Amino acid sequence: MAQRWRAVGVLAIALFAVNVVARLIIRLGFDGDDSAADRVSLGMFVVIGLILAGVAFVWGERRPLAEWASDVAAAIGIAVGLTVLIGPLSVGQNPFAGGGSTFFAQIGLYLVATTVGTMLGYLLLVTLGRDHRSRNLQRFAESTATKPRRVVRR
Repeated sequence: MAQRWRAVGVLAIALFAVNVVARLIIRLGFDGDDSAADRVSLGMFVVIGLILAGVAFVWGERRPLAEWASDVAAAIGIAVGLTVLIGPLSVGQNPFAGGGSTFFAQIGLYLVATTVGTMLGYLLLVTLGRDHRSRNLQRFAESTATKPRRVVRR
């Protein structure tokens, strides 16, 4: 159980670190240039989506969907909380400086990026037939096909 929470924590910290790096790049390199800041933010969401696609691909191979999906959801929940509340503080801004609409827009965009990334990773895994369920069904089909049928006499 401790290994499971460690993996959730590491994933949440990695997602938060991507956000902090993007905020620092915007703050130090593009302070005042909104179009460049938008491109960096878009890049951040792409990187977060790719990280989660990779996690879904690797974890989906090893564990059932219900088990790893709850871990990913917990990590995303922790990461989004850190991102919207502590992320702005890391670059010297107020989390609620842009108003409620900006605050909730950040949450919405983050959840969309993470959901799309996770779904793409898992759908690629299912398409390739390497997910946990497909591999179990394949093993079952192979084991039933190799055993000869027993003749029952009465």
